Amino acid sequence: MKKFILSALFLVAGLIGAQAQPQKTEVNVVKAQTASAKAAEIKFDTVSHDFGSFSEKDPVVKCTFNFTNVGDAPLIIHQAIASCGCTIPSYTKDPIKPGEKGAIEVTYNGKGKFPGKFRKTITVRTNAKETAVVRLSIEGLMRAED
Repeated sequence: MKKFILSALFLVAGLIGAQAQPQKTEVNVVKAQTASAKAAEIKFDTVSHDFGSFSEKDPVVKCTFNFTNVGDAPLIIHQAIASCGCTIPSYTKDPIKPGEKGAIEVTYNGKGKFPGKFRKTITVRTNAKETAVVRLSIEGLMRAED
């Protein structure tokens, strides 16, 4: 008898708990779809840069990767990491509004490095929905000077 009463009590508690759950109404579904439809999206003008040939006597070269937020929500760059310490990316920490442009400046410092061809990558992580991770690349040839 105690088992029957206990089972009935759990059944009633379960039914009451199920009825207490909020129901998805059409308005809630539309709000959720509208909120999820807004997303940031990053589009770079170019994702690679060739410095060409430069002298070992002047081993620091710079380039800029321009981009646009083509989404409809603010774009945030979480981080930009280079493949080695000789390459330093710098970028804005502020959100880029939809339609606005931004830039990532990359500095390569070949001082103390062996002359020759190099290729480095910069991994950019953002809050973009489709392209959350973008890899930029730089390359060039540092000539030895006699």
